[in-house]
Amino acid sequence: MSDFERDRDHCLSILNEYTKSESLIKHALAVETCVRAYAVKLNEDEEYWGNVALLHDFDYEMYPTAEEHPYKGNEILKERGFSDEFRNAIMSHADYTGVKRTSKLEKVLFACDELAGFITAVTYVRPSRTVDEVEVKSVFKKMKDKAFARTVNREDIIKGAEELGIPLEEHIQFCINAMKNKKELLGL
Repeated sequence: MSDFERDRDHCLSILNEYTKSESLIKHALAVETCVRAYAVKLNEDEEYWGNVALLHDFDYEMYPTAEEHPYKGNEILKERGFSDEFRNAIMSHADYTGVKRTSKLEKVLFACDELAGFITAVTYVRPSRTVDEVEVKSVFKKMKDKAFARTVNREDIIKGAEELGIPLEEHIQFCINAMKNKKELLGL
């Protein structure tokens, strides 16, 4: 593991170099928030895990197709000296890459990716537009509404909790709590 893989400012600069969309940056920060919370819970390296989450979609704005994302990002990070472990975790967050999720980090990243985006979407339809109003039951209710945030893969949310071995309700509550703790950073 390189020192820069634990340097949030370095990873944030890469994110900002490739991503200009405010919503994609907010998504990266939301996933980072949830993954960092799990790192603390599981007594893992919070900086390293957080940075993997921060960069999991950094190439998406420039390379949004399944043929390019996250493959292009993987190449860019390899050129910049990022380890196989760091890059494999990012590659494993997309099922279609065929990269198996074997480590705790890989499973946590996958489990938090779609869910963090979905919690953000649920927050935006609350009357006060604050994550403080989001409850597990409102997330479940919106998950049943196929028209709501239709680009979010509900199956991945369910599968992510299963891969972690955590009940879905508990996983959702954990991520809501993590996002509440960082609501200013996330603009929620």
